[in-house]
Amino acid sequence: MNATNPRLALIATAAMALAGCASTPSVYSSQKPNVDFSSYETYGYVAQAGTDRPDAPTPLLTQFLKAAVDREMQALGFRYVAEAPDLLVNFFVETRERIESRPGPPPGPYLGFGYYSFRRGYYAGWRAYPQVEVSQYTEGTLNIDIADARQRELIWEGVAIGRVTRAARRDVQAAVDSVVPQIFAEFPLRAAR
Repeated sequence: MNATNPRLALIATAAMALAGCASTPSVYSSQKPNVDFSSYETYGYVAQAGTDRPDAPTPLLTQFLKAAVDREMQALGFRYVAEAPDLLVNFFVETRERIESRPGPPPGPYLGFGYYSFRRGYYAGWRAYPQVEVSQYTEGTLNIDIADARQRELIWEGVAIGRVTRAARRDVQAAVDSVVPQIFAEFPLRAAR
């Protein structure tokens, strides 16, 4: 991966975030009503995934996503074909900076630490204003779309949203390998036999 390209770095960061979270990412899915998923047998990938850049080599992130999706789709009984698949798979990754605020301790007596340490415990001050704790973090979103190739229509999508962590930034492949099965746990049905 080209480390000098900020867009690729953000995409990789988002993917890593989803598996490397201190807490489990939130996973959602939706499907088109009245679709008979058992009628599909094969899958393939769109010509240019949402994680790709035009006129550039396939990024490592796309390669990691394809490998993870291959494992999940094949475990569900689908067979990969390069030409004329029943289903088309696509991905998209995005990161956003978020700010979170939480209420701190309520107003009341305060002995004094930090700025108020000059009181040295001789007396308690009174904090008449509420405290608010503010933190900034990066949130990553991974979207996996599955479309009916003949109809050119989206029939299922799975989404994972989570915080980006340092551990996830260090190992993109492990992050992808962790989050993709969580998304596919929401998939509606196995392939036709």
